[in-house]
Amino acid sequence: MTRILIAEDEERISAFVAKGLEAAGYQTLIVEDGAEALDTALAGEVDLVLLDVGLPTMDGFEVLRSLRGQGSSIPVIMLTARTSTRDTVDGLDAGANDYVAKPFKFDELLARVRSRLREPVSLGSITIAHGDVSLDVLTRRAAIGAREIDLSAREFALAEEFLRHAGQVLSREQLLSRVWGLDFDPGSNVVDVYVRYLRAKFGAARIATVRGAGYRWQ
Repeated sequence: MTRILIAEDEERISAFVAKGLEAAGYQTLIVEDGAEALDTALAGEVDLVLLDVGLPTMDGFEVLRSLRGQGSSIPVIMLTARTSTRDTVDGLDAGANDYVAKPFKFDELLARVRSRLREPVSLGSITIAHGDVSLDVLTRRAAIGAREIDLSAREFALAEEFLRHAGQVLSREQLLSRVWGLDFDPGSNVVDVYVRYLRAKFGAARIATVRGAGYRWQ
């Protein structure tokens, strides 16, 4: 049975989430401390982590960076009362698979849990290439020819989305949903910011702006 780690120090919230998940057929494990959450996730006995940002000992961002730094690809959904775009970007860029702001409706959280558990886990080296640009999905390495390019987790995810759909126009709404797991916010410029980052690293000519429609990897 699928087991979900709930790393949350507010007992009212963790009990509410655990009750709902167990009713949906999942096993749950609750921890209230960041260091314990990290150890539990690394032990390999859970299938997904619901990770609160405001944990004692280590906050959620620290836990997530340590997880990814030690090679763990376990799905992580961040839970937080912080609602600024900067906090959202920080969490996702540290390697979160999704981000849910408190207060949330349980049905929405459950839908995101199911979605992340359906995503395939790479078991071998998978390379996506277009022209002289290549991405190794397993090792998270990017290169132009023989030259390796240093990308953050979110830059890599955006580049992967572009290369998987090279030549197609992708709207900001599509990119925000697929790469950041967020509903479209007309006031957010996070997609444009990360496109600038990729242009600086891969060359501006590789990503074309299609006025009124979005972006296209050339």
